[in-house]
Amino acid sequence: MVRENEIREGEVVVELPPPTDAGLIFIGRIRTPWNSRLETPRQGRQDGPVCRIEIFDPWVPALKGLDLYGEVEVIYWLHQSRRDLVLQSPASDKTTRGTFSLRSPVRPNPLGTSIAKLVGIEGSTVLVRGLDCLDGTPLVDLKPDRCAFTPIAPPQPGDFEVGDH
Repeated sequence: MVRENEIREGEVVVELPPPTDAGLIFIGRIRTPWNSRLETPRQGRQDGPVCRIEIFDPWVPALKGLDLYGEVEVIYWLHQSRRDLVLQSPASDKTTRGTFSLRSPVRPNPLGTSIAKLVGIEGSTVLVRGLDCLDGTPLVDLKPDRCAFTPIAPPQPGDFEVGDH
């Protein structure tokens, strides 16, 4: 069962250090049918409801060409997540594990990612299926699904001159 702020047996909370500014800019807002973590799906499904990603000015021109892809990686800020657990006890397996070994939304920098099916683009709004975040979630970035790109071949002997960086 999803929880709001409970601490389970074996979990460890730390005091957060003062924040430093990484220069993060929210480029939009995500609109979903979910207003509570208790009703939000654990993982997005590509046959789930259509969700709306509203892109703020001046970032709307950055959408050009996104419609060439069937899937997009959506990166968002989990603004209602705790940030102070270093050990967590998932309800699904009752073991205590480190935060970095889990996909939990509870993390020091609560970034969420989903690979979403691109349904369409209407002006400054991107329509997708496959999200698992709350209505009003701040958008950090959009990227075409990385599977759409061919990996770059590894460097070969002679590719770089001495002193190249």
